[in-house]
Amino acid sequence: MTNRAHKDAERDARETPGEFDPEATAVLPEQGEPAKALTDAQAKAEENWNSYLRAVAELENYRKRVARDLENAHKFGLEKFAADLLDVRDSLEMGLEAGEKADARSLLAGKEATLRLLNKAFEKQAISEINPIGAPFDPQLHEAMAMQDSATAEPNTVLQVVQKGYQLNGRLLRPARVIVARAPSG
Repeated sequence: MTNRAHKDAERDARETPGEFDPEATAVLPEQGEPAKALTDAQAKAEENWNSYLRAVAELENYRKRVARDLENAHKFGLEKFAADLLDVRDSLEMGLEAGEKADARSLLAGKEATLRLLNKAFEKQAISEINPIGAPFDPQLHEAMAMQDSATAEPNTVLQVVQKGYQLNGRLLRPARVIVARAPSG
């Protein structure tokens, strides 16, 4: 290979993308600017690595915090509702203690007061009652226990509620058990 051909081959090797030529990229001590550029690049790489490590550590800490918060939410999610129910329990216990010597009227008043406490606790927790008398039957909210002939009610409407239903923030807890009206046969 001639000297000219040798130089052309070296130039082609340097210009060919994807191939690494250590002589073409080596920083020689007498070249001041490339050495500074290399030092700057190494410092930037180290800074990026440290940023990456901090981000990974921060993400791991965040995952641990979320897991701990979720665990606490499961453990103590009903804390407020349970505290509201303590008043209902206290009222029931007082009613039982007074039951032996109280008359029927005062027992009834105590039961009504206890029911008001329970309704207040339900209201605070967004538990709503489903009492659909006269409403059209809705299988999403009602459970039909029976159908009954009715000359006065519209067919497929709720004629009677056997057991009230309840929702929590619009989500069904228990369907209302109902008797549904149908047109009289005959």
